[in-house]
Amino acid sequence: MSDERDDARIDDIVSAAAKHNITPHRVPREELDEMAGNDRHQGGVAKCRPLGNLNETDLFKLLSELDDRDEIPFLLILDCVQDPHNLGACIRSAEAAGAHAVIAPKDRASSLTSTALKVSSGAAERLPFIQVTNLARVLRELQQLGVWIVGTSGDCDTTLYQADLKGPLAVVLGAEGRGIRRLTRNNCDQVMFIPMQGGAESLNVSVAAGVCLFEASRQRNL
Repeated sequence: MSDERDDARIDDIVSAAAKHNITPHRVPREELDEMAGNDRHQGGVAKCRPLGNLNETDLFKLLSELDDRDEIPFLLILDCVQDPHNLGACIRSAEAAGAHAVIAPKDRASSLTSTALKVSSGAAERLPFIQVTNLARVLRELQQLGVWIVGTSGDCDTTLYQADLKGPLAVVLGAEGRGIRRLTRNNCDQVMFIPMQGGAESLNVSVAAGVCLFEASRQRNL
């Protein structure tokens, strides 16, 4: 960490590191700049093992574990979200709303880049991010397990607040500007839209994810 910083947040990091037998090293900021490369840092850099790649097998293992614990599945599915900033923000919102995992296709979608990890503010280390080969097939397999698949689109008649989001649930949001793909929509049990006021035609996908997930969380906690 930078030898220029001496504040409460740095003290918290030092205390947390000590609990895990990690010894922080004070170095000049220029050395941190070199370690971080093109990524911006806030006075500290940590070396850690990369997160493992999770796939369909991990998803269905997770669902089995939830069933063993009598927990009702709550999933966020991102259909080809390509901006790592949006991915990180979606993961952060999903973890805060109590979702069990975020699912995305492997192709034509952002992976867990350093940017996505940073924007998630630690949520990506706590919430499983699962990349699948065939999203349409996974949607059908989730349906067979009793998970209700709810897509989002401005072109439908049911509002977010009219949809029943209390049971086993996967909320599907689409890519920036394009929305969910036709095949994805065809595999949804229901499609809903976020009612809006003002002149904006749509919300950023990460904002829409937060709105939908917290409405689902509200319903599920009633």
